[in-house]
Amino acid sequence: MPGFNLGRRSRDRLKDVHRDLVRVVERAIALSDVDFTVLEGMRSVTRQKALVAAGASRTMNSRHLTGHAVDLGAHVDGELRWDWPLYHRIADAMKCAAEELGVQIEWGGDWHSFKDGPHFQLPRKLYP
Repeated sequence: MPGFNLGRRSRDRLKDVHRDLVRVVERAIALSDVDFTVLEGMRSVTRQKALVAAGASRTMNSRHLTGHAVDLGAHVDGELRWDWPLYHRIADAMKCAAEELGVQIEWGGDWHSFKDGPHFQLPRKLYP
């Protein structure tokens, strides 16, 4: 398994994200067989409103607003890719890292409505 490292841009995008989720992302990148980048961590209300208006999000109660969520993008051969199988592999690494670190996470790809492959968050019940 190759293992990858987070770049400076990804680390910058983890600023203000809850430390437990940062730890999971940092461990997952080393475990993953798919390189990924952090697309977004903490979001402003203005950004969230724009995403809702564009249909890219369905809620103004997003975990991104509190630093409890990240969106990860598969990075293959120098380009961002959206193929679902890649996100299942990233999710496997994130779930493995979370279990290893004793941190519970939720993956948007497991949701029944509005599947969100890039999205990972800390559960509200444990991280209000």
